[in-house]
Amino acid sequence: MARPRNNPGDLAELPSELRTDRPKGDQIREILERLTRSLPAGTVLPSERVLAERFGVARMTVRQEVDRVVADGLADRRPGGGTFVAEPRPSRLLASSFSQDMRTRGLTPGAKVLEHRAGTADEALAAELEEPVGTPVLHLVRLRTADGEPMAIERTALSLRRYPGLDTLDFADLSLYDELAARWGVSLGMVNASIVAAPPASTEDADLLGIDRTTPCLVITSAPRTAAGDVIEFGRSTYRSDRYDITVAYRTT
Repeated sequence: MARPRNNPGDLAELPSELRTDRPKGDQIREILERLTRSLPAGTVLPSERVLAERFGVARMTVRQEVDRVVADGLADRRPGGGTFVAEPRPSRLLASSFSQDMRTRGLTPGAKVLEHRAGTADEALAAELEEPVGTPVLHLVRLRTADGEPMAIERTALSLRRYPGLDTLDFADLSLYDELAARWGVSLGMVNASIVAAPPASTEDADLLGIDRTTPCLVITSAPRTAAGDVIEFGRSTYRSDRYDITVAYRTT
């Protein structure tokens, strides 16, 4: 549970004054970052007014540094409620599945199926899947959660020629990549992906993710391949940038 606003116990963790040989803004930001590391998630941080008065700086200076800490995902600002230590953000390693990644981090992955239908690949999708035009495909859209909290909307298409019967499975309770590995021996190899920052594509997407329509998201377009080089799926997914980090592992050649 968050502490009351401006709890004296929080102020006791602050230095009594700032150094004179360093920019005040830099020191304010370091103090805020230190508090976000030492205090439990959900704990209220000292207000802009309290920090400005304690260290003798302009409130605008404090506000700029609070904005930076919020932008870095270390704190959350709640209208009328103050600024709080943010919940830790899960980090997604691109070369792994969502379920695998969440379990590795001690979180429980979940899914709500929003769309599950069989169709055929048009010219554009066939090119992405490296399959003939007209190939049967599964279109799968899921809201992904971690410990029950919405994290992403995953939209993907997979070849039913490569994975016959995939469209008969219920992915509300199953991990896509666990099933691909168990039933078809799929081993994830290289992932080609592009990542761009963009707002949710629609009000419906924003509502599903529990965010405002103007909140930036990470939109990832990817075509993972097996260890043998075959395209597994073609997907375009929207991840909450306030609750999610992307980790990219690579090596130079």
